[in-house]
Formats: sequence, C-alpha cells, structure tokens
Amino acid sequence: MFETSIVILNWNGIDFLKKFIPILIKHSSLPDVEIVVADNASTDDSVNFLKTNFPSIRLILHDKNYGFAEGYNKALSVLSSKYFIILNSDVEVTEGWLSPLIDTLRVNDDVAAVMPKIRNYYRRDYFEYAGAAGGFIDKYGYPFCRGRVINYVEKDSGQYDSVREVFWATGACMAIKSYLFFNAGGFDPMFFAHMEEIDLCWRLQLMGYKLMCVPDSIVYHVGGGALPKENPYKTYLNFRNNLFLLYKNLHPARINKIFLIRIFLDLFIGFTYLFKGQFKFFSAIFRAYIDFFKHLPELKKYRNNNLKLISRQINLNNTFPHSILFKYLLDRVKFTSFFVNSSL
Repeated sequence: MFETSIVILNWNGIDFLKKFIPILIKHSSLPDVEIVVADNASTDDSVNFLKTNFPSIRLILHDKNYGFAEGYNKALSVLSSKYFIILNSDVEVTEGWLSPLIDTLRVNDDVAAVMPKIRNYYRRDYFEYAGAAGGFIDKYGYPFCRGRVINYVEKDSGQYDSVREVFWATGACMAIKSYLFFNAGGFDPMFFAHMEEIDLCWRLQLMGYKLMCVPDSIVYHVGGGALPKENPYKTYLNFRNNLFLLYKNLHPARINKIFLIRIFLDLFIGFTYLFKGQFKFFSAIFRAYIDFFKHLPELKKYRNNNLKLISRQINLNNTFPHSILFKYLLDRVKFTSFFVNSSL
C-alpha cells in the first residue's frame, strides 16, 4: 500500500501526457508514492502510449467518459492510499512540489485538503485562472481566487507567499486525506465538471475541517485542456453548477435572499452577453437555469438529508462579505489583496 496516490484523470489528453508525465515522474519518484492514470474512455492513443512508455504507472480504465466528478469518484474508490493528489493532466509540477502539501496534511489534524500556488504555464510569472493562490467565494456565491478576480489575473511577485486558510482548493491540483474525501461523499456526479471541488470543500468546512493554500509548493497549469474558457458549454456548466452549489449548501436563513439576488445578477451578466452579440453565451446561462430547476427534486433530497449539517454555521470563514462583481465593475478593484487581506 502506498501512502500517497497521484491520480490523473485523462480524456484524449495524449499530448499533455507526453509533455508532463516525464516531469511528474522525475519530481515524484518516492517509495511511498504511486502515479495513477484513470482514463475516461479516451479515443486517442493515450492508453497504449502509457502502457508502452510508462509500464510502472497504474492504469484504471473507465468504460465511458464519466466527467471529472464521477471519473475521479470511481478511480479513487479502488485506491487505498492515505493521501490522494488530484492532478490535472495539463499541470507541470516542479522540484519539491509534493512534500509541502503532504507535510501540511500530516501535521494538521483539522486540515482536510491543501493546494499549491498555481502559476500560468505560458505566462510563468503570472497566476493561473483556475486556482491561483487559493479560492474564495463572495456573499452571492461567485468564486474568485487570491491572484484572480473575474478575468483579471495578477503577476506573482510574492504577495501571497504565506500559508493561509482558503474557502476552496482547486481540482487542478489538490491533496486531500482519503478518509475525509469518502466521509464527505466525494465529488457530486451531478456536477459532471466544474465547481465540484468547491462543493466538496464547502461540505468539508461544514464538517469542521479547513482547506489551505501552501505556496511553498508551485505548479504550472495550462488550463482549458478539456474545455477552453471561451466555450459556451463551459459557461453553462459554471452557472448551472454554481446554482447547484448554493442550493445544496447555503444556510436556511440565507438561501431565499441569496437566490433572489443571484437571479438578477445572472440576468445582468446574460444581457451583457446579449448586447455584445454573444448569443451562445446568453443561451448557456438560460439553459443553466432550466437544468437547475430540472434537478431541483434531487437537490431538495440532498438538502433535506443534510439540513442538520448545513444549519450548523450561517457564516463560513473565508467568504467575501460583498459582491465581487460590483467591486470589480464599479470600484475598479482588481487586486485580490484588497479582498483577502483587508476584508476577510
């Protein structure tokens, strides 16, 4: 049995595997660490490439594309390691990246999961969109990061080099205690992809655990490997899953007010797309709401089963008490040091 399993979920990502697997092996070859690739029924030559060139890598072959959430659930369910590293196939690790993450989990009983500092693979002095230096949400449930507000990404000049608690750790690179992953229920398959890690982190916090960003560990993320940011389907998933996230986890005293405001904010964003002539993105938000209401029976069942847990804490730590959207658009605030250091 290995202490740590580094698990990559692959779907038609042979180019990323060719580029990043050798680097991963170079910087992760320890006796108590195994590298696992779970394949979501790729139709490229990913599996044959791994079997031929990296026979020491453990392969888990899925019978179809289960998406990020269920794909990882199925893969992790057959592993027995103490720690899981959930790692995107388009991530380049660096020397010494692994130890700070695992060491933090070892010595802190109240920490469930940690993430490294994530920089952009192409603009290597800048943070990367999906995670940066730790994730947060605002009072209306919109996610942002230390180092990234809306679409503005900061240059990394060491401003976030302190270890600190965050609201969510990114699924691009997350180290998590395996027993807590399972105790919290794993990723929600309804999400398919996007924000399932925020949902998991929220549940872990309701259970009394913390999430941390450990900037001594650094990785570089390409981003948009499976689904580019400019894809309307990604917009659909982000809006739909954000509604799932809020409905599942918001305190009963806040849920009605937050949802009413969110409808108006999302309409504002939708009509902004419409006025710009970006009809597919407007349609993506509309479809997100249709699918949210379609899934309400399942979401209500979850809420009812977990109402005692959800009702524990009306104000969670590391949430921004204002609207990130209004601060960005009206106050022209772009640097998350304002939000994180001054307001949380």
